[in-house]
Amino acid sequence: MAYRKLGRDSSARKALFRDLATDLIINERIETTEPKAKELRSIVEKMITLGKRGDLHARRQVAAFVRNEIADEETGQDAIQKLFDDVAKRYDDRQGGYTRVLKLGPRRGDGAEMAIIELV
Repeated sequence: MAYRKLGRDSSARKALFRDLATDLIINERIETTEPKAKELRSIVEKMITLGKRGDLHARRQVAAFVRNEIADEETGQDAIQKLFDDVAKRYDDRQGGYTRVLKLGPRRGDGAEMAIIELV
C-alpha cells in the first residue's frame, strides 16, 4: 500500500510525523489536516503496540522515533514514559484501533479538510 507524501521530501515527512506523534502521545488529542491525521494513525498505533510489548527493545524503538519531550511538568515524565506507563496500559485488552479520526470540515484560510485525531 502506498503512503501519502504530503508535498514533502522523506526527511521533512519523517520530522513532521515525529512531531505529530509526540504531540498526540502527550496531549492525547490534536487537530490537523485530514490526510496527516489518517497517515499519523498507523504510526501511532504501531507505537502503542510497541508500548504494550513493554520490553527494552520496544522502548528503544519508540525512543528512536518519538521526541524526548516532557509530557508532565509535575512528575517530570517524558513522552516515552507516558506511552509505556499510562497509554499502553490503558489498551492491554484491546487488539488495535487505539485512535479515532473525526472530520471537522474545511479550514477557513485555504479550505484544507481538517480533522481531530485522538486516543480512544
